[in-house]
Amino acid sequence: MLARILHTFENIGKISELRQRILFTIGMLAVYRIGAYIPTPGVNGNALSQFLHQNGGALIGFFDMFSGGALSRLTIFALGIMPYISASIILQLLTVVHPTLQAMAKEGERGRKIITRYTRYLTVVIALVQSFGIALGLEGMNNGQFVPHPGWSFRFIVVITLTAATTFVMWIGEQITERGVGNGISLIIFSGIIARLPAAIINTYKLYNQGEISGFLILALIVMVFLIVSSIVFIETARRKIPIQYAKRLVGNKMMGGQSTHIPFKINTAGVIPPIFASSLISFPAIIAGFVSVPWIQSFGKSLSPGSFSYTGLYVLLIVFFCFFYTAVVLNPTDIAENMQKYGGYIPGVRPGQKTVEYLYRVMNRITFVGALYLSIVCVIPELLIYQLHVPFYFGGTSLLIVIGVSLDTAQQIESYMMSRNYEGILKKTRIKGRTA
Repeated sequence: MLARILHTFENIGKISELRQRILFTIGMLAVYRIGAYIPTPGVNGNALSQFLHQNGGALIGFFDMFSGGALSRLTIFALGIMPYISASIILQLLTVVHPTLQAMAKEGERGRKIITRYTRYLTVVIALVQSFGIALGLEGMNNGQFVPHPGWSFRFIVVITLTAATTFVMWIGEQITERGVGNGISLIIFSGIIARLPAAIINTYKLYNQGEISGFLILALIVMVFLIVSSIVFIETARRKIPIQYAKRLVGNKMMGGQSTHIPFKINTAGVIPPIFASSLISFPAIIAGFVSVPWIQSFGKSLSPGSFSYTGLYVLLIVFFCFFYTAVVLNPTDIAENMQKYGGYIPGVRPGQKTVEYLYRVMNRITFVGALYLSIVCVIPELLIYQLHVPFYFGGTSLLIVIGVSLDTAQQIESYMMSRNYEGILKKTRIKGRTA
């Protein structure tokens, strides 16, 4: 087994383009991780980090996961990639309801470039608003002990620093997608989660030595992680195959068609998009509420804290919504049915035309519901671990889902490069299909 792994890495080194892409990806992620430790000017980062860990609880742990610890320390990458994700959500929603954006989306590459440019502009606007809210909140928190010199000069520095850093993170993600391996935005979140893993393991070991957690709890946690990982891998690679039969037809002097094939519908078509989008929407009002000393705003933010019924309910609803929304954007049964009919294809037992569209919609809705249910169960596991089993650190299915999903995507892309050049791939005979993040 070890020999095959070493042989695979040797093959990767033989492909110069793939080697350069992997090294570029690692370099860009290293730059991002370095930036996650550069403090924001004018902020007492150590005191703020200690205060947030003592008073923020699971809320800070949940949102800090997406920034790789930069939020709790309020470094220059404190906002991370979340403003870009929020902007993407808004643009995708507007694309469905706004005729002009709909027309752009159908123009192909040119339309996608225009929508991407709008997404970048909106990212800067969201980062400006969030960074200004954080600056005001820091000045009012704990009698201003986190800001030695408050005022407009401090607010200006924080806004410019956090907004510029967010724009730079967005640029890193786009560069990785274009010139590296995998989806850049997903890999940035992935690197932040992985970077916190060693500290979580060390902290668990220390707590075990101090007698704060039992060996039974650790064993139960390991078993639960194994079951969750197995379930995620199984569902992420599952397909609902719809059989397609092509009728024979005479083209010139040759008889064409007559073969059978299938349409593979993924159980979880949306991938990691729903939990990331849902987390992004919930995080904005909750974080702002934590920095503002207005009673009703703080009460509203507390109602959206992990562990509360309103948070869990809203989180599940948003996951279900984005599962159906993203699947509807990616898959269009009407187009599938028209293409099948154009080339003489049909589903056995289903009439071509409108009946095929209705059948595809019915199948798509059913498997999307199963996928949404699966994502909801995986993503609410942190609630059980923290508030029922009293795990003293943040751990959840959302992070595992992102790590496994991004790993499968990246492995599939590396596999494609290697197979296209007739090299033995990472996944050998079992080809795991990736997912577009």
